[in-house]
Amino acid sequence: MAKFVLAGKANCPHFAKAELLADYLQINLPNFKIHKITQHPDKWEQWLHDICEKNGWEHKRSPVVWRELLDRGGKGLLLGGFNDFMEHAQHYYGITSDMLSEQMLRIAEENLQTHIEIEKEEEYIKSLINPLQVWISSASAPACYNLIPLLANGEVFGMATEVSIHLLDSSHYKEILHGIVMEAQDLAFPLLRSVSMHTELDDAFVQADIVILLDDILLQHEIPSLEDCIRQVTEQCKVYGPLIEKNANSRVKVIVSGKTFVNLRALMIMTFAPSIDGQNIIAMAMFLENAAKAMLARKLNMNSAGVKDVIVWGNISGNSYIDLSKAKVYRYDSAIWGPPNFSRRLLDMIYDGNWVRSEFAFVLSSLSSREHHCLGMSPAHVIATVLRYWYQDSPPGEIVSMGILSEGQFCIPEGIIFSMPVRFQDGNWEVITETEINEETQEALKRLAHDLIQEKQVALGEIPEMRPYKETAFNGFNLLALLEEENVQTPPEDLDTLSNGLLQPETQEGEKVQTTTDEPEAPPDELLQSEMLEEEKVQVLIDDPETSSEGLNQSETSLSNAENNENP
Repeated sequence: MAKFVLAGKANCPHFAKAELLADYLQINLPNFKIHKITQHPDKWEQWLHDICEKNGWEHKRSPVVWRELLDRGGKGLLLGGFNDFMEHAQHYYGITSDMLSEQMLRIAEENLQTHIEIEKEEEYIKSLINPLQVWISSASAPACYNLIPLLANGEVFGMATEVSIHLLDSSHYKEILHGIVMEAQDLAFPLLRSVSMHTELDDAFVQADIVILLDDILLQHEIPSLEDCIRQVTEQCKVYGPLIEKNANSRVKVIVSGKTFVNLRALMIMTFAPSIDGQNIIAMAMFLENAAKAMLARKLNMNSAGVKDVIVWGNISGNSYIDLSKAKVYRYDSAIWGPPNFSRRLLDMIYDGNWVRSEFAFVLSSLSSREHHCLGMSPAHVIATVLRYWYQDSPPGEIVSMGILSEGQFCIPEGIIFSMPVRFQDGNWEVITETEINEETQEALKRLAHDLIQEKQVALGEIPEMRPYKETAFNGFNLLALLEEENVQTPPEDLDTLSNGLLQPETQEGEKVQTTTDEPEAPPDELLQSEMLEEEKVQVLIDDPETSSEGLNQSETSLSNAENNENP
């Protein structure tokens, strides 16, 4: 059997003529086989040089024809160029070609266009085959251990996208990283191309498509002051930012997670990696959002997946504002029932206003200390969820809270990372600017923005220390005064929980202060049935004792439009 290889430039007319003759021979001669190789004109010279050097041939023009002898254990036998192939066909098979020059040129042009289209198609297929490069910093954290299966099972990026996961941490955690790599390989996920560990910063984030930063400075060291914490966070971002800019892909997506200075870290990465699109750097707020949904669901004795549109405003790991005014519940088991898309206003379902103002606010304020002891399932889940939304869109009409670079939306100052409502669509996110907020909410957002601006200024060395927001405005918004204005009777024990030391006079250790109002106290059940508040705004200031250091990680949770409705 005769096996020939015909190679040439895609726009070469002699290659076109030799190609048609070879096709004719292959159709009419059962023992004649031809393999054709087409090269782009720009790549032809280098390709011809390489193939001739490999086989020890001397040939300078297009096309080149050789006979394959691999079935006999030898290398290819050079036949020659166009004229040599024509003579061989006429001498051995008595067949020649009478194609005119005009036809040769027309076919050569068609060959070039076809070759270009095939190259583009091959590049597209390769882009689908090349795995997503996902880098995770502080990979020894529990969240990373839980995150890897979620990224590799196909639900986040789609069942046709492979991933390569790179675990980055210091050399002190080398054994932990090695164990994670071994266990991830044991999972044998079809879409998990590779898992690797890295302990050298110079090699960090190479070709990264996604960077997930799990670093938490304050979990590792005790730092004396808030300003020192900010400066240490900034120093870390000065290392990460340029590395991401230098080594990662230009369209890399950066997700900043953790429990300390999440907004500030995202902003500093943006500052020290200026060439990265700010649209692609976000701070995770969904952990706090989901925790609020879970508490509300437990109160209503329902699945937390049915609670939607809870909004987290402001500083995710510091002073935040939980807005329930837009929140809805789906599939709530009550006298009124409807199809799956039927929803009811959440505040119409919760009749215990004291619980909303006290226990709900207090538990949310203590999430930082609770997260320190968790196994990382919830942080891993929210990171995977946000990535899935980013690549496959968020559910239509659903609000997602996320820390993004402010561009003046809702009168929030520009240039800070601020948590606000967004939606994901077509691989991007957009702020839900049609969200309505009242004047009191606007005032709360100003206070939250003030803290973030102060953090930014300390980080950039513009001011030496944090300065409080309008002392009278911040402390004057007193919960007790507000409740008196609304004529709301709140039991003393609830007030103790709400104030948590901020609204109480100094006492001896272990002594409890009783707070009274002008009105006689009423039992909670009687109060809930007799009072109806229209558009009541309750703000709760809570200082987390486990993480506070001169105001460090003080959590302010504001609850919009909490209502006490008469139980029908």
